[in-house]
Amino acid sequence: MSPETGTLPDSAVLDNPVWAALTGTHRGFAESGPAGLAARYALDTSPFAALADPADPRAWADLAALVGPGQEVWVTGLPTPPPDWETLVTVPGVQLDGRAVRAEAAPEAVPLGRADVPEMLELVGLTRPGPFLDRTVELGTYLGIRHEGRLVAMAGERMRPAGWSEISAVCTHPDHRGRGLAARLTRAVAAAVRERGDSPFLHAAAANTGAVRLYESMGFTPRRHPLFLGLRTPALEA
Repeated sequence: MSPETGTLPDSAVLDNPVWAALTGTHRGFAESGPAGLAARYALDTSPFAALADPADPRAWADLAALVGPGQEVWVTGLPTPPPDWETLVTVPGVQLDGRAVRAEAAPEAVPLGRADVPEMLELVGLTRPGPFLDRTVELGTYLGIRHEGRLVAMAGERMRPAGWSEISAVCTHPDHRGRGLAARLTRAVAAAVRERGDSPFLHAAAANTGAVRLYESMGFTPRRHPLFLGLRTPALEA
């Protein structure tokens, strides 16, 4: 619920969150197709692209024109790619609504920014929470916890469709797990989201049952089960 208006956010935008973000709050990070029916994040921020209407063949053609022939791109939701698109990877996911989560600041958490990116990339490479690139930190608030000066846990924001902010890149160094760092950072990022007037949500791989259980124990509730698809655009005809 927005503290400014007292109204609930429209959850329908979460059915196509990448498109909602790229045509709204994150339009400054967007690259659009020539017909305006597809868009993707700048490649150094996120690998995701989106279609205005995944059921519209014209949107798929626009995405192909934007990305180029024979190139890889990621989309999410429940799309059915045209038959001349190659599906490289299919990752079943869970989308969770965080409106019921108890959000609270973590006094030990510190803001992370551009200067911290090398350490953030190192932690992500070790723990693999999902895509995190050179400029992903610019998409929203990122918080970390350090131990003896070393970054050992972090969490932040990725997609920001209207009224919502996705909590992402939640990860903890293996040597520091079991201390509740991920939960504390998730709550702290949720608190920052709420302060801005948005509601938190997140995605997890359906196979990562431990993470899903953790989020559910915090008050996140499953909303839908999207697919994350790694696709290759059609090659040029010989």
